[in-house]
Amino acid sequence: MPTAHNEAKIGEISNIVLMSGDPLRAKYIAEKYLNDYKLVNDVRGMYAYTGYYKDKRITVMGHGMGMPSIGIYAYELYKFYNVDTIIRMGSCGTHDKNIKLGDTVLATSVNTPSNFSMEMFDKDIKELNAFDDINFIIKSVAKKNNIELKEEVVTTSSVFDVYFEHIKNNEEYKILEMEAFALFLIAHELKKECACLLTVVDEAYSTNQISSEDREKNLNNMILIALESALEL
Repeated sequence: MPTAHNEAKIGEISNIVLMSGDPLRAKYIAEKYLNDYKLVNDVRGMYAYTGYYKDKRITVMGHGMGMPSIGIYAYELYKFYNVDTIIRMGSCGTHDKNIKLGDTVLATSVNTPSNFSMEMFDKDIKELNAFDDINFIIKSVAKKNNIELKEEVVTTSSVFDVYFEHIKNNEEYKILEMEAFALFLIAHELKKECACLLTVVDEAYSTNQISSEDREKNLNNMILIALESALEL
C-alpha cells in the first residue's frame, strides 16, 4: 500500500531513484531527459516521475530540504518500494577556494554534528563512507563524458546559513549540505546503496551565488552523470 507520504503504487517506482532536494528539479529532469514518463506521486508537491532514460527505467523524485525530509522519503523508498539504489543530486556550499561555483562534487564520505542516527536507529554514528561500487561507476561515467569531478568529504548539517558561517574558517569542512548523511545512514542500515553528487552553488569566501532558477535547471553536468550512471546499475 502507498505510504502517508507517497501515493505511488508498488511497481510504479523503479529500483533506481535519482533524488533532488527541489521537486521542480525532478520535474525538469523528467520533462527534459525521460521518455514515456508518468507522474506517480505529488503528495505535498513532492513530485516523483517514472520513465525511461534511453532504455533504462528509472524514477526521479524530490526529497525536500534537511535530514528529516530526505529521511522519510529514502526510508520509505528502500523499505516499502523495493528501491535498491538512490543517487542524490543536490546543491552545496564551500569555503575552499580550490572549489568554485558550478563544480561537480562526489561525496567520498559524509559526516555530521547532528544526532540524527541516535534518533532514528539508536546508534551514535557521526561518519559514514561512500559505497565504492557505485562511486566507481560514477567516476567512470564522469571521465567518459569529460566532466571534472571533485571527490570530497561532505558535511551534513541540520542548519545551513548560521552553521556555514560558524565553520567557514575550519579546514576540516570543505563542503556543507543538509541531506547526504541521512541518506547514507539509511542505506547502510537497510543494506541498500546510494551515492551523493553535488553542485557548488554557494561560496563562503565570496558573495557569488547561483540563482534559484539555475539551481532548478542548470545543474546539467551533475544530472548527466547521474542519468548515465543509472544505465550501468
